Amino acid sequence: MSIVIAEPQLGAITLGSSSAAARIETTADLIYFSSVSGNTHRFVEKVAERIGRPAARIPLHPGEPHLKATNPYVLVLPTYGAGEGPGAVPKQVIKFLNDPDNRALIRGVVVGGNTNFGKAYGLAGDIIAAKTGVPCLYRFEVFGTQDDVEAVGAGLERFWQ
Repeated sequence: MSIVIAEPQLGAITLGSSSAAARIETTADLIYFSSVSGNTHRFVEKVAERIGRPAARIPLHPGEPHLKATNPYVLVLPTYGAGEGPGAVPKQVIKFLNDPDNRALIRGVVVGGNTNFGKAYGLAGDIIAAKTGVPCLYRFEVFGTQDDVEAVGAGLERFWQ
């Protein structure tokens, strides 16, 4: 048995039964990961408000319920580890995408990074795009500017048509 809860930020979410592994199902159009710094979280909040579409956050801590996508989505994530290859993609994102159902529903990637990383700026987005066969739609610096929010918002509106 599942319990469905309406959450404006997450879209409809379903909490799995106690006999199943703890998970949260989401219909969100934007799924994102943000570290405790909250940079990506603040960016996604602004974009989601701009386009009027729900967003769901990939859990930060291992003990939190697993996020399960039920609709196509665009993934938003930061680049970790100074963009030096191994470690560029947060482990939580790898775990999320290791679920074949989640991986099958990804449609694009928006990535945060730091231009101080040089050629590795936004590397996590390139890695995810290559491994999943979807486009890397946009790169933004650290927590993004209002221009980034407008550009991503306008781009996603076109993308979802």
